[in-house]
Amino acid sequence: MKLYTRTGDDGSSGLFGGDRVSKSHLRLVAYGTLDELNSVMGLLLLYATAPCATQETLQRVQHDLFVLGAILATPANRQELLGARMSAPTWTLADMEADIDRLTALAPPMTAFVLPGGTSASAHAHLARTVCRRAEREVVALTHEEPLNPAVLAYLNRLSDWLFALARAENATAGVADIQWMPKD
Repeated sequence: MKLYTRTGDDGSSGLFGGDRVSKSHLRLVAYGTLDELNSVMGLLLLYATAPCATQETLQRVQHDLFVLGAILATPANRQELLGARMSAPTWTLADMEADIDRLTALAPPMTAFVLPGGTSASAHAHLARTVCRRAEREVVALTHEEPLNPAVLAYLNRLSDWLFALARAENATAGVADIQWMPKD
């Protein structure tokens, strides 16, 4: 398979099922940001430490992001093309919430707003969180234009919470205090 097709030279891209849309279409913007988030998750894999996150968990998220991207790349009237394997993420919201609770217990209680930073793992988790939030906003914008599987939005919302909890847990387990936002007097 060649990496180039030349079909996008006119500024359009193909959706799953054959429809072509502008590369600036909200659907492409949203799944492009999921692709960016997946790349940032790949960076996070280099830095995350046990007991906070495992490679298995982070790679599971990467696979789930690919599934969410496939859902976004498929028009609502063509979702049957995805099949069971590509129709929903594998990490359930309940399991993600349980892991958020586990990670939260590893860090001290929050007493102020937290700025990104501390350890490399924490900084990368914060970067992933902010890209995830942008993807979530773009998916919300898309839902105003077209029907969309609500699992996409719920997963991204919970994933950004998980990434925040991971960032704090990474700092705590490394013995590094979160950087607290301090308002100027």
